Amino acid sequence: MQSPQAKLQTPHSKLHTTFLLFLLSSAFILSGAPLHAGETYLLEGEGIRVMFETPHEPVARELAQIYPEVREELKRTFGWDLRQTLSVLLIRDSRQFQQWVDSPLTVAFALPQENLVVINHSRMKAHPFSLRDTFKHELCHLLLHQHIQSELLPRWLDEGIAQWASDGAGDILLDQKRSVLNRVALRARFIPLSSLTQGFPRNDQDLTLAYEESKSFIDHLIGLSGPNGVLKVLDEMKQGNSVEDVVLKAYGVSLIDLERGWQRSLRNRITWFTYLSYHLYEILFVLAALMTIYGFIKIMIKKRRRIKEDLELEIEELRN
Repeated sequence: MQSPQAKLQTPHSKLHTTFLLFLLSSAFILSGAPLHAGETYLLEGEGIRVMFETPHEPVARELAQIYPEVREELKRTFGWDLRQTLSVLLIRDSRQFQQWVDSPLTVAFALPQENLVVINHSRMKAHPFSLRDTFKHELCHLLLHQHIQSELLPRWLDEGIAQWASDGAGDILLDQKRSVLNRVALRARFIPLSSLTQGFPRNDQDLTLAYEESKSFIDHLIGLSGPNGVLKVLDEMKQGNSVEDVVLKAYGVSLIDLERGWQRSLRNRITWFTYLSYHLYEILFVLAALMTIYGFIKIMIKKRRRIKEDLELEIEELRN
């Protein structure tokens, strides 16, 4: 069941953002040579152009260096290649970056139309993010959109495959110790995959759930038939077939039935004991606080009882 407050967002629904980034990238790409405008520079490598500010030059060089290797890894996984020169924009100003995205959890995104990846590297430094894995994740988005028509590629599949191919890395901040999906599974309040076709919710908690569900469902499919089953689905979609038709052909059951089976498996796996184990530290903290309060109350009761006994003793002595 979808949360009533959840509002859908397309991967990059702000048209002015796309246009702005397109103009920005074109200004550098059309120059054809390394240049600088103020503190902004362009580094060109093998099949890649990285736009950056001076403090990010080491990061830009790292991306240019690892790009051929990451590109080859994706080619081995999918059997597809990135066919166009890639542009990467490294953002130093988090406030500027937040004007382009819908959630403060976002640290990177891809614009397939412009073959552009935008990374808020200043935000990544403050969290245990792998630049390589995040970069690979965004490249996977570009690869999928280059080979599958965007209107045929549901957002949950796009995101789930990208997380799987990049070893679980995403383009938003996820706290694995506070899984929203685990809590949802206990109450069977999933967001239906059909609601995650065109976009993801804007609410941070629902957005996190959408990311977790996407990866979990792909993991479920891989558990049923291995990676080859999922890759077969993608190959069939590349031919222009819908995900519903392809899944029925590949797995012998409808997408809805597969989704129901995945939800049942999650409910069976996530017990209350498992859920409580995820919150062990919080539970211990609360118990310690309750014990402290209980001890304080006992001390106060004893103190008041002693005061009362002393008063009664003094009154008795006065009477005598």
